[in-house]
Formats: sequence, structure tokens, C-alpha cells
Amino acid sequence: MATIVKRGKSAWLARIRRKGYPPQTKTFDSKAEAAAWARGVEASMDRGLFVDYSEAEGTTLAAALGRYEREVTSKKKGKGQEKDRLNVWRGSALAARSLVSIRSADIAAWRDGRLEAGISPHTVCNDLSLLSHVYRVAATDWGIAGLTNPCEHVRRPKRPEGRDRRLEAGEEERLLAALPASVGAVVRLALETGARRGEILALRWENIDLGKRTARLPDTKNGTARDLPLSTRAAEVLRQQPRRLHDSRVFQITPAHVSKSFREACERAGIEDLRFHDLRHEATSRLFEKGLNPMQVAAITGHKTLVMLRRYTHLRAEDLAALLG
Repeated sequence: MATIVKRGKSAWLARIRRKGYPPQTKTFDSKAEAAAWARGVEASMDRGLFVDYSEAEGTTLAAALGRYEREVTSKKKGKGQEKDRLNVWRGSALAARSLVSIRSADIAAWRDGRLEAGISPHTVCNDLSLLSHVYRVAATDWGIAGLTNPCEHVRRPKRPEGRDRRLEAGEEERLLAALPASVGAVVRLALETGARRGEILALRWENIDLGKRTARLPDTKNGTARDLPLSTRAAEVLRQQPRRLHDSRVFQITPAHVSKSFREACERAGIEDLRFHDLRHEATSRLFEKGLNPMQVAAITGHKTLVMLRRYTHLRAEDLAALLG
């Protein structure tokens, strides 16, 4: 039987102790509410349907975010960016609430507020995906019973169409002419290989075989190594780079320096709305235009799915028309 006792002036504590079950306690504003709760819990125990919500009720979202950061985020390659997303949720009013108390309506209201504040749909979708994963980990890996993922039934805002910026006639030549030699070499390799900026800057001579025209990328964005085939132009770019006695890095420049030089070169060359990452789109499209099939292109660029590969492929209609004859 449940025990119901008064606490203070207006609180009532219900306590249930039953063999084979963890003790259950909860405080209510009235004795009637306490009794109704106790009857429901005991009935679920009688039917073998009892779920212990105490951990879910006692764990705040802020506490779950902290544990997730320690146990999950810390092991990810993009942990810096994910920590920023976790901090977004820590700064919300939901952070102080228990995991079990957060409903889909709360998440929908948070979504709408972020969109009204001018946050991009893409960012809001990524933030929602992160919180959804926090709930999945809490329910599965941590074994917190009774959790319902409040993100599962919340509509995601429509993501904007992916960028389809490709180099126009003459832009490549003007861009390269405006760049310092070291950054120009990075740009040439990006256009020839489709490799990411970080992958190119991480190249080391011990991982490059100019005879076989291959470069080993041991540390990529998706966490898997891959061998990058080099075109004759890409191999020539690498041959032109100086080698240093005590440093095996091919490039001695930082990602920030590349980005800054790229932006300034675009301004000098009169090139608008071009980002360094657009070079990956350009290179991927050029590989298809050379006649390579999707599996071959994916092996070069490192795209894990054909859906992602398609997002990076922007074939010109006039080029396709020429192929049709």
C-alpha cells in the first residue's frame, strides 16, 4: 500500500514500496492528486506494466547535454562545432526541465522562435537532429526508461536548396592570377581532385606516391581513410611544391590563411559569390563531365552516399545537350 504524508503547509508526499520494484516517491499539491498517482502506479505494477520514470524525471536536459558531450561529442571529429550546438540548447529555457517533461509542442515552439530570430532552416534542422540523438542515446545507451523522443514528431523546416555555384568562363584563370602561389596550389588541387580544404592542407610527403599518382588521406571528414588518385595536373602541382627537411607537410599554411586569401583574391578578380567549398562542387561536376561513373567519382571524392554525391554535382545543360548530339 502507498503511504501519503503531508509535507510542510501545502505539499503531500506519496511513497510506494513494493518487493521487486524500486521505491517510488512523488510530491503533489493535494492529497487527492497524490492518492490518484499512487493508485495508477500500483495498478501498473499489478499488471506488470510498470515503468520507472524516476531517472527520466530527475535528469534535466542540461545534465543530459553535459553527459552527451563527455561521452559522445568528445569522440567525434567535429566536436568543436557540435559543442557549439550543445551550447545553443544549454542556453534555452528547456535546459532546466527534466527530459521526460519536454513535449513535441515545446520543441515546435523552440523551432519557431529560432526561425523568427533569423536562424537559417539548415541550422535549426541540425540543432533538432542533435537533440534527437541525445534522446536516443539516453534511452538506449544510458538505459533511462520511459523516455519519448520529443523531436520525432516535430516538422523540420524546409532546408534551402544546395548551392549550385560553378566557375564561369575566365573565372578560374582570374582567380589563380590573384592568389599567392601557395594558396593557388591548394586551389588547383581542389579543382583537380575534389578534396576538401582540410584534406589538402593535411597532405604529407610520406603519403604521396607521384610515380603511381596517388595520395593517401589518412584522416578525412567522415573518419575513414581513402586513396586519392591524382591527375597529371594534380601530380605536377605537387612536384612543384618545395620539400622541407624537418617538416613533411606539403603546405605550411593554415585553413584560416587559405580562406582569407581566397576571399581577397575573389574581390581583386571581381568574382562574386564564390566560396572555397564551391570548388568541391566544381571538381565533382568536372569528373562526371570526363565520363566517370558515380561509383568512380564517389571513390575519388569520398562521398558516402549517392544522395550526397548528387548534391555536389551540377552539370550544365549545354554540356549535356552537346553529349546528346
